[in-house]
Amino acid sequence: MSKILIAYYSRKGQNYVNGSIKNLAKGNTERVAEFIQQAVGGDLFEIQTVKEYAADYTQCTLEAKAELRAKARPQLKEYPDSLDGYDTIFLGYPNWWGTMPMACYTFLEKYDWDGKTMIPFCTHEGSGMGGSEREIKKTCPEAVLKKGLPIHGAEAAASEAEVAAWAKGSI
Repeated sequence: MSKILIAYYSRKGQNYVNGSIKNLAKGNTERVAEFIQQAVGGDLFEIQTVKEYAADYTQCTLEAKAELRAKARPQLKEYPDSLDGYDTIFLGYPNWWGTMPMACYTFLEKYDWDGKTMIPFCTHEGSGMGGSEREIKKTCPEAVLKKGLPIHGAEAAASEAEVAAWAKGSI
């Protein structure tokens, strides 16, 4: 059986949920990452930026848009020492402006993905995977990229059965 890493970026606090701003104690993507771990095992790794985004949701979206336009690579607080022991990496993120948060690019560009299987998942409020799968393939061409799972953020807390079935079928 392959060794699994579940790396994810998630936002708690103010989030856009079904047309309004709600305060989430736990980010939607983190919930989905935990469901994957419960279903298939593996190690969890939270991708965290050194500079935190604004607590205010609207301000955070403006910061994320500016990073995307600048193709920024925000500094991360830490990285796994190595991915050598992992064969399968689930990569999770919220869909920000049609793709992954730029911190995920920082994470991806640090490692050699040759021989690794990458399985993306994202949370969103209507735009699904956006262009993120195409961007992952472009960023990590040597990885084997499997079909990702988009989870509507407002339904993340109730998505355990769907996530478990998908995760088990993906490895």
